[in-house]
Amino acid sequence: MIIDCTGRKYDILNREIAALEGDIELQNCCGQRFIAAGASNKNLSIKGTPGNALGAYLNGANILVHGNAQDATGDTMNDGSIIIDGSCGDAVGYAMRGGKIFVRGDVGYRAGIHMKSYEDKVPVLVIGGKCGSFLGEYQAGGLIVALGLGYDDSDVLDSFCATGMHGGKIFIRTNELNAKITPQICVKTADESDLALIAPYIKEFCTCFGIDEAEVYNKDFQVLWPNSSNPYHQLYVQN
Repeated sequence: MIIDCTGRKYDILNREIAALEGDIELQNCCGQRFIAAGASNKNLSIKGTPGNALGAYLNGANILVHGNAQDATGDTMNDGSIIIDGSCGDAVGYAMRGGKIFVRGDVGYRAGIHMKSYEDKVPVLVIGGKCGSFLGEYQAGGLIVALGLGYDDSDVLDSFCATGMHGGKIFIRTNELNAKITPQICVKTADESDLALIAPYIKEFCTCFGIDEAEVYNKDFQVLWPNSSNPYHQLYVQN
């Protein structure tokens, strides 16, 4: 099913999408918000630039964007996948609790903020380019992988990475982490067991975007994780 988004208000467009199942192609998308919010049983291909909250509360649908996406992509998504063959705005993967988001290019501020895991639900966010400030802020679970492809090591991260992090792991593709990390966060060079955790997602990411896996593994990865289950406990609780 092909839908021309030209001139369509987001609410009308989203009602039409919600009524369909299977494969849907959106053409001439230009800023319409909440596309595929809460969707399952759909495969969406989007040509253009979807607006804020693409795939919010996604529950099993698969979305492929042939271009860039705006803020809050995958907000609180539960399952499914969002593949962006371009860059993405702020707060991608906000509070996501399952599924996968792959971004070929860069992301803005607060990517992966409040990500969390529950039982067998492990959200994954893979970023091909560089990241804005507050990557993984308050992360409570899941995996974030920042590859920095095409960038120098010093440019992959901005400020305040992993601030308030208390669960999950962040992997940064760099031989040396050139960023200030709070002492509540542990950092080490990833070993074979660490890399085995992210290898399937890197393979899938490379397949999606036609990237040579050897290019990804030509540097080390640094892995970040909290040094306790609640490293910020003393900031908020009095004994």
